[in-house]
Amino acid sequence: MMNSFQPEEVEKRIGYTFQDRTLLRSALAHSSFTNELKINQFPDYERLEFLGDAVLELTVSDFLYRTKHNMPEGEMTKLRSSLVCEPTLAFCARAFSLSDFILLGKGEEAQGSRNRDSIVSDVFEALIGAIYLDGGIEKAKNHIHKFLLSDIEGKSLFYDAKSTLQTKVQKAGGTIEYEVTGVSGPDHKREYTVTVYINGQAAGKGSAGSKKGAEQQAAYEVLRRDRE
Repeated sequence: MMNSFQPEEVEKRIGYTFQDRTLLRSALAHSSFTNELKINQFPDYERLEFLGDAVLELTVSDFLYRTKHNMPEGEMTKLRSSLVCEPTLAFCARAFSLSDFILLGKGEEAQGSRNRDSIVSDVFEALIGAIYLDGGIEKAKNHIHKFLLSDIEGKSLFYDAKSTLQTKVQKAGGTIEYEVTGVSGPDHKREYTVTVYINGQAAGKGSAGSKKGAEQQAAYEVLRRDRE
């Protein structure tokens, strides 16, 4: 699937069918990919990301205003920031494997850029912009509600996972340590597995394209289990 445009599969994953698939193609295209095209060049995702970012911020702000009736402005601002930040958006995008469909140039592909939170989150925002242009604000809002706002407590918990777990363990007088316990995949698509140890005992595992991301996933796994 990598570096081939698969509109039907993307549409199936997100539950939205584009009227103009050129918007979808641009939303998925990194500048390194479009720069390599000798003919039939088309825009990369950057302008759509700019638009999607604005739609995303408005939608999240509107949602928080309408649902968090007793939450002060400062707390709403903090919660919104945790929801629209790079790690959280990349986390949401991976729920439907968006990274599989990003169109990258050969150099960026070789560097493992497909798994970078910065690029995955940018494409997530560009996709919102593309849906907005293709189907209007309500369709874009539906997409945001489906993949970002369906569990805001969980998304916020993910964003603060490491610091939240650290505070929790330290308050109980315990110790916490992260260790890389596995590395797999080719050089351009490394996947790290990290185990978090609490008081010397394995408490959770996480996997991601970076050590930092895997640590965050491991901490989130422990906190998510505690919520259940």
